[in-house]
Amino acid sequence: MLAVPALHDKNLLVGTEAADDAAVYRLTDDLAAVLTTDFFTPIVDDPYDFGRIAAANALSDVYAMGGEPRVVLNLMAFPRMLGVEVAAQVMDGSASVVREAGAVVAGGHTIEDNEPKFGLCVMGVVEPDRLLKNGGAREGDALFLTKPVGTGLMTTGLKRSIVSEEGIRPTIESMATLNRRAGDVVRAHARGGHVHACTDLTGFGLAGHCHEMSAASACGVTLDFERVPLIAGAIDLARDGVTPGKTHSVRVWAEVFTTIERVPDGLDEETVWNVIADPQTSGGLLVAVDAADADAFQADLVAAGAPVAARVGTFAGPRGTVVVR
Repeated sequence: MLAVPALHDKNLLVGTEAADDAAVYRLTDDLAAVLTTDFFTPIVDDPYDFGRIAAANALSDVYAMGGEPRVVLNLMAFPRMLGVEVAAQVMDGSASVVREAGAVVAGGHTIEDNEPKFGLCVMGVVEPDRLLKNGGAREGDALFLTKPVGTGLMTTGLKRSIVSEEGIRPTIESMATLNRRAGDVVRAHARGGHVHACTDLTGFGLAGHCHEMSAASACGVTLDFERVPLIAGAIDLARDGVTPGKTHSVRVWAEVFTTIERVPDGLDEETVWNVIADPQTSGGLLVAVDAADADAFQADLVAAGAPVAARVGTFAGPRGTVVVR
């Protein structure tokens, strides 16, 4: 990992010293700015959908910190040959999701590049004493996930013509769905002291992000594989080895801290690995919730209309470890 020089500022509440989702800078005693940026190459063919997914993905980091998005800037690299109309469709798709988040597009920057790329720079706000980090989970906390897993598998299936345009639609809608509703529930329960940590599920896969939470906390994660919600069709692709190129590197890294103790009937260990090492785009929130509040938290996720409200594990065991059962 590239080492970034540490900066010392009493108002920098979250910076480069932590593998967290966004930077946080205190503006006043009661207000802090949440700052993040993310962009990537297209993972779907439709430019409008690409813009929607890129926006939901970038905005997610603010929700993961317990914040609310306010202002965004577009970041675009685009080949001239694709034309202004295609670029406009990408930005229109993004703007639709930004509006849904209650934020505004205030500008941005575009350069010419042979390979298209798009994303956002996002500024949100959070009360400093309501700030959430990926660390802080406690022994016995319940682990919740708010979106299904399998976006890497499904988009790879599309690229290999195994998944149809119709079959990929639920995956696109999942990636383009904001974590706003789940984020509202997380903030509400954090006010009562019941949410101890939060992150969003993205490129390091389920195993990697569970590890990051456990490494930043005082205990490990025990993951109940059969409770992990999967996008329809993802398990078949995992069983057949239809995985993104990044899955291998995630798995090699994760094998150091992950133990698969039990494989569900009808599956094999390779399939389980292909799921938990699947790099996600615009995945759900992973939330550490006090066990005594778990039922109420789950009920509120359902009532709020979160995509899923899955209790997928427990924080237990040695710090930094992930056990799959």
